[in-house]
Amino acid sequence: MTGDAIPDRGPAPVDHGVLPYRIAVLCYLYDERGRVLLLHRRKSPNAGLYSPIGGKLEVTHGESPHACAAREIQEETGLRLQPDEIRLAGIVSETAYEGETHWLIFLFEVERPVDPGEIVAMEMDEGSLVWVEADAVAGIGIPTTDRTIMWPLVQHNRGGFFVVHIDCRVEPMQWTVSEGTVPEGFGGA
Repeated sequence: MTGDAIPDRGPAPVDHGVLPYRIAVLCYLYDERGRVLLLHRRKSPNAGLYSPIGGKLEVTHGESPHACAAREIQEETGLRLQPDEIRLAGIVSETAYEGETHWLIFLFEVERPVDPGEIVAMEMDEGSLVWVEADAVAGIGIPTTDRTIMWPLVQHNRGGFFVVHIDCRVEPMQWTVSEGTVPEGFGGA
């Protein structure tokens, strides 16, 4: 499915030249009330904005996406999860995010509710962890790609799986969902 943001004939994509490709994970942890744990970021990318916890794969060590998700969850929350408690929920590819980097992002969901008391520390170098009501996420400072595309797909496909490609070289961004479903009225899809 293709998003409403894709014009039939629109501006040509901006050529940013050769850009690095990064591989990362984002991890969605929910509590029993359905709130999601977000990081209010102090560092780039997305400094000053909220995002799920996560980070880059240690590719030089051959780290798998699942291992990276478990490591990032432990590093940022102190929570040690079993492999069967973490589920691959989606894959996002972004072309020329902020004109600086191409991203391949594996989205993971913790399969059980997380008790807020399990989180060891809510403050770290990267920022502050906060629990946010799921229906309030779109109204806080989150990256445009998250607000417009990723967060609606994460919520709609919760417990399922989706794949989306986002082309950030044009305004408005162009996106295509190749697996999963889209919410009714979402971008006209």
